[in-house]
Amino acid sequence: MIENGKGNIIGIRIDAVDYKAASDRVVHAARERQPMAVSAVAVHGLMTGVLDREHKYRLNRFDLLVPDGQPVRWALNLLHSAKLRDRVYGPNLMLTVCARASEEGLRVFLYGSTPEVLAGLRTNLENRFPGLQIAGMEPSKFRSLTTEERNDLIGQVRSSGADIIFVGLGCPRQEVWAYEFREALSIPILAVGAAFPFLAGKLAQAPKWMQDRGLEWVFRLTVEPRLWRRYAFLNPAYALLVASQAMGLSHFTTDGIPPPKEASHD
Repeated sequence: MIENGKGNIIGIRIDAVDYKAASDRVVHAARERQPMAVSAVAVHGLMTGVLDREHKYRLNRFDLLVPDGQPVRWALNLLHSAKLRDRVYGPNLMLTVCARASEEGLRVFLYGSTPEVLAGLRTNLENRFPGLQIAGMEPSKFRSLTTEERNDLIGQVRSSGADIIFVGLGCPRQEVWAYEFREALSIPILAVGAAFPFLAGKLAQAPKWMQDRGLEWVFRLTVEPRLWRRYAFLNPAYALLVASQAMGLSHFTTDGIPPPKEASHD
């Protein structure tokens, strides 16, 4: 059953939305200066919440969790008759929101990854959307932030005048970051993962036919063999759990454990 636009997939509440609905909500929140935590969730991100009750608590309090992976979309359709015709792929959602921001004069901030990736990302976004205003960029420190660094970053984003912030720290660090900074920044925070290196042209994307068939993981495994454990264990576990939910053999609660405050992952 879809409740408040969300469907329970093995304990994680995913929004049954398309690109337009997702970008409309982000733009509205940006215009109104409303805090909003958004993430594009594939199997890995969803299973991270299933296996970690603190992270489940975070994810189920996000304002918008979109079905990034085809298997997540398929599960929404199977379990909740969502009738979604396409997934909401993180890199494409980022491009959709940037297009809207360019049209409506909304400023964006880029946070995470490396200076090299950010430079390439900025160049490519500005070439694609000439009217896009990039208010600022800040690379990841690849460690937890100190209290002083956290406060400095909040001040930097606020003073930049940014209306939307994109975060590319990888899963689950970016979701932890979005959860922790949502109220402090009071603007939409979009955790978009590999969108940064993809759109910067630093990491190859799977061909569309593989993406459409849920085979993107095969391509990524050939490009990044270090991810083999993720796919070898999490993908089969996800399929078994979804099948169990579909057959009524298992019921998954959306409860979790409140995490410590301000872990400030980076």
